[in-house]
Amino acid sequence: MDHPLTAFDTVRPWRTATLIAVAVAALELVLLVIVGGTLFARHATSAHATPVRAHTVRVAPTRLHITKAKPAALHLTRRHVGVLILNGNGQHGAASSAAARVRSHGYPIRAVGNAQRMDYTRSIVMFRPGFEAEGRRLGRDLGIATVGPLDGLRAAQLHGAKAVLVVG
Repeated sequence: MDHPLTAFDTVRPWRTATLIAVAVAALELVLLVIVGGTLFARHATSAHATPVRAHTVRVAPTRLHITKAKPAALHLTRRHVGVLILNGNGQHGAASSAAARVRSHGYPIRAVGNAQRMDYTRSIVMFRPGFEAEGRRLGRDLGIATVGPLDGLRAAQLHGAKAVLVVG
């Protein structure tokens, strides 16, 4: 005859023992990771640390050599900076009225014409290589914020001008 199940058979003690063993092993693992991490960190910092020693540096007296700074690049006067005026907005007479304004500041006008494009919304000043200071001064004189190196024009197209004003 078969024996009926008792309460002891339904509660299996090996499950409880397994859970306790797993908890103890997890706790040991956490402790080992913490201890190993701190030991490794101590070893890594002490291995790369070099002892700091105070050194006294003795400087022998020397003569002081004073050199004059090189003079800044000489800027051309306004009357020596020829300007090419180009109409870039398409409005009739815009370049000639800009030429009169530029001439009133003392700049000679090399030529007046039309830009290759007529879609400039703002006026710009461009300068030839070596004449950045003169180009920036022209921009300041005219109240034009956009000043940059020459772009899209060849030296032969400049008629000897050092700067170009494209009226936008």
